[in-house]
Amino acid sequence: MKKLLLLLIIATGFAFGQDDNDCKANSDYEVFPGNLLFQPLTANFLEPRMGFQFTVSQNDLRLDVGNSMDIIQYSLKCGTSFSAGADFFTYTMLRGESDFHFPVDAVDYLFGLNFAYQKPLKNAEIGGRLRISHISAHFVDGHYDNPTGRWYDNRGPIVYSREFVELIQYYKYKGLRGYAGFTYLFHVDPADINKDIYQLGFDYYAKGLLTEHFTPFAGYDLRAIDISEGYYNHSVSLGIKYGNANGRGFSIYYNYYSGKSIHGEYFDVDREYSAIGIMFDL
Repeated sequence: MKKLLLLLIIATGFAFGQDDNDCKANSDYEVFPGNLLFQPLTANFLEPRMGFQFTVSQNDLRLDVGNSMDIIQYSLKCGTSFSAGADFFTYTMLRGESDFHFPVDAVDYLFGLNFAYQKPLKNAEIGGRLRISHISAHFVDGHYDNPTGRWYDNRGPIVYSREFVELIQYYKYKGLRGYAGFTYLFHVDPADINKDIYQLGFDYYAKGLLTEHFTPFAGYDLRAIDISEGYYNHSVSLGIKYGNANGRGFSIYYNYYSGKSIHGEYFDVDREYSAIGIMFDL
């Protein structure tokens, strides 16, 4: 996985250096453009979303609130583009109770900056994203049992936070995008958490397969948290999107997840589940 990522970065840099002088001399920029230059990775849980997931056969719900936006996009005449933006979002675990109550068990906050580029090739496209971000995780009042005066599962809150640099590179041919990435945690609590994360995956949007506005999609994401210990997170998503396949729209999807919990307060807990989700791309 390390060698594949290195080769992808070298190949990207070589292709990126082929711009001619005319391309570099003609450029334009846009402030607060309508769409992201780097579209979120479909099956990667650590992406900005607006929506929720109902876990099948388990008593919890995931709620995503937040967004990512490009502050500025800079485009060269030959089609190569750059962007700089910001990420602010949360992903929350809620427990289902009677009378349609969903107390908040745990919530994770992410905020940071992102930088992306995109370059067209003859019949394809390459691109990438660099994120510098902070995540902090917290238990909320829904994790506390007032009648007994105890935290649920006898699991009290811990200090969990991490600051990281993440690099993703992709190659896209028509609707199929394959990617590889590396994340380095330059500060993390608890301190004994592994600081290197390797990532591989793909997503595919079958534009035109059904109608102009309905697009089936699929994605797979693999995160190697600690290769020596064999800790891997697998995420698979299948669904259909109404709207712009590469922009704003509404999606209904199925997600299968296996690996360590995505929530920092449960960072050492193994989870495996299926979920049905609804997502809004704003």
